[in-house]
Amino acid sequence: MTEQTVTIPARKGKATRLPAGHVIKVINTPGTQVVDTWAFVDGDMTEFMSMEHSRAAMNRLTPKIGDTLVTNRRRPILTVVDDTSGEVHDTFIAACDRWRYEGLGVTGYHDNCQDNLHAGLAELGLAATETPSPLNLFMNIPWDLAGRIDWKPPVSEPGSYILLRAERDCIVAFSSCPQDIIPINGVGCTPQAAHFVVLDGAAF
Repeated sequence: MTEQTVTIPARKGKATRLPAGHVIKVINTPGTQVVDTWAFVDGDMTEFMSMEHSRAAMNRLTPKIGDTLVTNRRRPILTVVDDTSGEVHDTFIAACDRWRYEGLGVTGYHDNCQDNLHAGLAELGLAATETPSPLNLFMNIPWDLAGRIDWKPPVSEPGSYILLRAERDCIVAFSSCPQDIIPINGVGCTPQAAHFVVLDGAAF
């Protein structure tokens, strides 16, 4: 497979097929961009990467190198094989949607990760009947012992990346999160493009 860098445009979404054994490199090009990430089993869009099932499988709240994320049928789908971003990601926060921005005071349409997921899938001629909770790559949502969370800028550096290996044929979808009201995309609250590359998994 030819290695081609694909842009996930700022505020928009992209999707790609990822054959079993291949690796996808998700690059935080500016260092401050959150990338919502989903994976669906190729051939059955009702089976997808599940954050609640993955937390139980990993015995931790966020994935580290060597951890495998699983589907809503508890089958392995993506494994973290490398991560230069600081290993700070989020598995709790739902994809932003029109109602999230309405709650933040936005009037009129605002780009959102839910719509970006479905638009990215549509480019491949695919559709999902729901929006699963995403793996929010590079998203920094710290918590304290009282159970409170906060919304912080990513800790990743420009050009840092995570490598995810497909444990089965899947469709991987991304959204360069368009959040521009709270500082999850950096203190400037400016969504930017990220990138991905599909790699032959033989080297991993």
